[in-house]
Amino acid sequence: MSNGANDKLPMTIRGKAMLEAELKKLLLEERPSVILAIEEARAQGDISENAEYEAAKERQAMIEGRIAEIQGKIAGADVIDVSVIRSDRVVFGAHVKAIETESEEEIAYQIVGVDEADVKKGMISILSPLARAMIGKKAGDTVTVQSPKGDKEYEILSFEYK
Repeated sequence: MSNGANDKLPMTIRGKAMLEAELKKLLLEERPSVILAIEEARAQGDISENAEYEAAKERQAMIEGRIAEIQGKIAGADVIDVSVIRSDRVVFGAHVKAIETESEEEIAYQIVGVDEADVKKGMISILSPLARAMIGKKAGDTVTVQSPKGDKEYEILSFEYK
């Protein structure tokens, strides 16, 4: 995957702050504690059959991998302040209210970055089928989303940026 300007994934300011908080915890707490665990396991003598040493080394690899992953995500992010968006169409960051036309069930979601998505909290990923169907649409438009249970049709009732 190239990392040109067009490859940047959108992320809200809140999403970036969440990743930065996790990165800070990994760098200032997790990394030092695993290094200490490795030193303590080494001090026990023969490391060839030391389960604590192996577990600590495995944890260290996971921590270092996650640090690199977060740093890459932040570097490859297009951080957007959604409170300043003024659009007459649904774009990244929108809080969208829609109704499923068959069941008449109302839904409300904010379209957010991949790492911020949490359906239970009303946040769906920009890459989700529903978000992709809604992007570029206006209130009153109808979108069709393919789901495992068959196609679902939604009418966009309203949207806002806050």
